[in-house]
Amino acid sequence: MPSDSQPAAATAPDLLKSPPTLIELFIAFAKMSLAGFGGVLVWARRGIVDQHKWMTADEFNETFALCHFLPGPNIVNLTFVFGSRFRGLAGAVAAFSGLVGPPALIMVVMGVLYHRYGEIDALRRILSGVACAAIGLMLAVVFRMMTPLLKRRDVIGLLVMVAVFIAIGVLRLPLAAVLLVAIPISIAITYAMRKNKDAA
Repeated sequence: MPSDSQPAAATAPDLLKSPPTLIELFIAFAKMSLAGFGGVLVWARRGIVDQHKWMTADEFNETFALCHFLPGPNIVNLTFVFGSRFRGLAGAVAAFSGLVGPPALIMVVMGVLYHRYGEIDALRRILSGVACAAIGLMLAVVFRMMTPLLKRRDVIGLLVMVAVFIAIGVLRLPLAAVLLVAIPISIAITYAMRKNKDAA
């Protein structure tokens, strides 16, 4: 039987919540970027939420929503926010280096090859197939990110999501204008719902 002076063993949830090291951040984001054909978001969510359990599904959605609103590529913003959350500036640099470094080296080589062989018809057909796969991956990650809303039966959240999709995807309204309207409305609705819940 362990003595009182010995530290208690870490529980499984504590181990899952342990912050990643700089090396782990670099390797994890390097794997995401190298696997991310057609976009890294799918693999980022899988690695962060499902595999390493560094974030819950809700935390990932909230962080990605913030990064989506900020200027610049969403996945790069997510990388900096995520890395700095656990290891500060060094963590942000480590995650960013893993995300950008290996694909940049590959793209330099691929760019040289494409410049020489890009007119080959078979290569064009291959790239068309890759584009279709990328669309499928994006639809898959959108559904996965919707799952928390569906489980909570968050009708308001789903309605806001549909309204934003219609405004941008169907009506072709400017992204910035839609976000400037949708974000304050979402915050106000969430605040009102939580206030009512606390009062109940």
